[in-house]
This record gives sequence, structure tokens and C-alpha cells, in this order.
Amino acid sequence: MRLWSLHPQYLDSKGLVALWREALLAQAVLSGLTRGYTRHPQLERFREVPDSRAMIAAYLREVAYEGGRRGYRFDRSRIRSEGSAGPVAVSIGQLHFEWRHLQSKLLARDPERHERHRRIDEPMPHPMFTVIAGPMASWERDGTQKKRSVP
Repeated sequence: MRLWSLHPQYLDSKGLVALWREALLAQAVLSGLTRGYTRHPQLERFREVPDSRAMIAAYLREVAYEGGRRGYRFDRSRIRSEGSAGPVAVSIGQLHFEWRHLQSKLLARDPERHERHRRIDEPMPHPMFTVIAGPMASWERDGTQKKRSVP
């Protein structure tokens, strides 16, 4: 599961569709509708806000908007909450980590999109995030940590 802090405009088509599906799964987890993925690290920042369901709904609305802009028909009726969520902080270190991660994916999957974006030094965050100073998030897994076993 990858719930990007980056603006969805940077994702290729495969990444955008995957983000929609994964954010819907996150919504189900945060709503208590599934038993899987309940301890997934990507959900930690959603659980830290007072209304995690409103936050994931706001997140999904932006992904749906980007999908619509590209001609996709993401079913917005699947977004369960109508609440509003204020801006959430994301560190510049996290945004830069995700940017490097996305660039490696784009290089393999969509070299044209990679070329268009490769000179961007400061990528925009997903509209619900506000960038603050700081390192990569503590919940992020950069490949150097050992996987934790989940009981």
C-alpha cells in the first residue's frame, strides 16, 4: 500500500489507478470494515488526526478529481465520509523520499512522464498536505529496515 504525499498529478496512469484502489482499501481499514492491513505503516498518519475517515475521504476526493481530469471515471459514491479535514503536515524529507521513489518507478513504467518531471526539485504535495521541515516520516519503510512480523 502506498498513499502518496505527492500531488497525484505526478503519477502515471498505473500509479493513479493503484492509488485509487489502495486509498479505498485504506478507507475500509479506517472504517473498521476489513481485518487486513490494520497495522499498515502508511495508515499511521491518518490515525493521528481527530477524524481519520474525513481525512481519507478528503484524500480520495483529490485522487478522484485528478482521475476525472484525465478522463477516468472513479466512482465517487465509494467515498464514505463527507466530513472535512484540515491540512495535515508532511515533512520535506518525506516528500523528497517519495519523489525519488516515484521517479524510479516512472523511469521503468513511463519514461516520458519521468523525463517531463525529472527537473522538478520541489514537488508539490497532495493538496491536503502542508509541507514542514523535517526528515522522512518514522512510519516510512525505505528498504533498509527489516520487516516487522505482525501477530
